[in-house]
Amino acid sequence: MTQVPVFATLGCRLNAYETEAMKELSAAAGLPGAVVVNTCAVTAEAVRKAKQEIRRLSREHPGAPVIVTGCAAQTEPETFAAMPEVTRVIGNHEKMQADTWAGLRRDLAVPDLIGTTEKIRVDDIMSVKETAGHLIDGFGRHRAYVQVQNGCDHRCTFCIIPFGRGNSRSVPAGVVIEQIKRLVGKGFAEVVLTGVDLTSWGADLPGEPRLGDLVMRILRLVPDLPRLRISSIDSIEADDNLMLAIAGEPRLMPHLHLSLQAGDDMILKRMKRRHLRDDAIRFCEEARRLRPDIVFGADIIAGFPTETEAMFDNSLKLVEDCGLTFLHVFPFSPRRGTPAARMPQVRGPAVKERAARLRAAGDAALVRHLAAQAGRQHRVLTEGPRMGRTEQFTEVAFASDQPEGAIVPARIAGHDGARLLA
Repeated sequence: MTQVPVFATLGCRLNAYETEAMKELSAAAGLPGAVVVNTCAVTAEAVRKAKQEIRRLSREHPGAPVIVTGCAAQTEPETFAAMPEVTRVIGNHEKMQADTWAGLRRDLAVPDLIGTTEKIRVDDIMSVKETAGHLIDGFGRHRAYVQVQNGCDHRCTFCIIPFGRGNSRSVPAGVVIEQIKRLVGKGFAEVVLTGVDLTSWGADLPGEPRLGDLVMRILRLVPDLPRLRISSIDSIEADDNLMLAIAGEPRLMPHLHLSLQAGDDMILKRMKRRHLRDDAIRFCEEARRLRPDIVFGADIIAGFPTETEAMFDNSLKLVEDCGLTFLHVFPFSPRRGTPAARMPQVRGPAVKERAARLRAAGDAALVRHLAAQAGRQHRVLTEGPRMGRTEQFTEVAFASDQPEGAIVPARIAGHDGARLLA
């Protein structure tokens, strides 16, 4: 049996952030050896992988209690409670509370009580009104992630995440800034703002500030922060101050990951998205006009219900029309309880084939971007002795060792099809 808790994280960067917070909460509570699995619910495949990971870790750590939490635990707790390997199922709100970990420590300290106390501890996530700014030291020694928002008020027809995360809640700007100051004081050269629906930040705060207001305030009040990066955003919600920051703040990194999901207007409407194809193209053109060196990543779903070949072709063309560089492709996977699961489904082989074509288009776009960097000078944040990332988040491999966690100048010699060589 493991003597210290073992943590496994599946899914998004926010989950990874919360795992770091749980490590600190469990350590403060004095939790004995256990396995903690922080699950993802974004697709049916993600839930399958969570079960697979639980079984694997249970085999590797025989006798260790298994605690399951995260979005999949929140949306379908009975599924995991039914697994013989699982000791406790903890909700997304509960996992971030010190009392939860103190209670687990007490339970696990008396093995005879484990089977007699309630296995599922998952409350109604929609009743949660606030998100705390948990203070963690980041990941590694190079880049720190700061959670500024959680939950989502929108109800896209394919998405189960609001039922795992609850409604949108914002961390107040003052709390965010104090945490960033703390991280800069510890030597972090880059901070990434993260959340479930980042561009909704501030809507529940006094005065209803916008994400751009937060970005401007951070850059003004934390002058020693070398780099600020934004994670995934909904481009239709980009506010004027965010666009001003993109245009005039060199410490805001020229890389945005966009939640686009599709490139066909009818599919976007059936997804219940708030933008149309031309909105996405217009945003990318405007952002590129304001910041010529900006690059875009995007999430795109292949094979959404009712998607015809012509509709899919509109999504495929979006790679070129928006000038996308980094593509996250999701083959559509129906999630029980969502409206899209009840729509006419595209056949599995067609979904798989369309996803493969999208990935091929993304790979080609990345190669074009890499080839265009040959001979250029970049400032690279090192994440290891021979690996780092440019301001555009492009991976760089160095020919010789570099100081880890530093921002170093690098001349690009070429690429290997996946990363730059310096």
